Amino acid sequence: MKTIFYILLITLCCIGCNAGKTNLKTSGTNKAVNVTENDTIRIENDSLEYEIIIIEPGFNAWLNSTAKPEGYYSQQYLESRNYILVTEWNIRVSNPQRYDPNLYELSIDYRPNIDYGYEVNYKMYNYFVYFQLKYNQKLSGFVPRN
Repeated sequence: MKTIFYILLITLCCIGCNAGKTNLKTSGTNKAVNVTENDTIRIENDSLEYEIIIIEPGFNAWLNSTAKPEGYYSQQYLESRNYILVTEWNIRVSNPQRYDPNLYELSIDYRPNIDYGYEVNYKMYNYFVYFQLKYNQKLSGFVPRN
């Protein structure tokens, strides 16, 4: 069974998500596909059997221009923050009466005992920062840093 976790948030009509894809290879068995027209980022690793897809207008531009550069945070820092943020995200997904179901659509299967690597943790953490800043949400007791 393939472990799949999605960070999927569609705020604008994402018609034609497959148009204009360019393949970008990264180190190891990771593959990233970047669609700049719709700001879709996809990372998968067949050996760990995971896939992450981020569909969010503006995220890719924000990641490249505003987010702290790769290497700024340690992987341990990113993993600990991601665990807290994913836990709160999943709580909000399971409570659509209390939290906007248009913001919190799908739960995330993030397991702290699996090493997803730096790239996945870096992009996931930065997505949470971007999400909190853009939608004025607070997923944890930490103030999101950009």
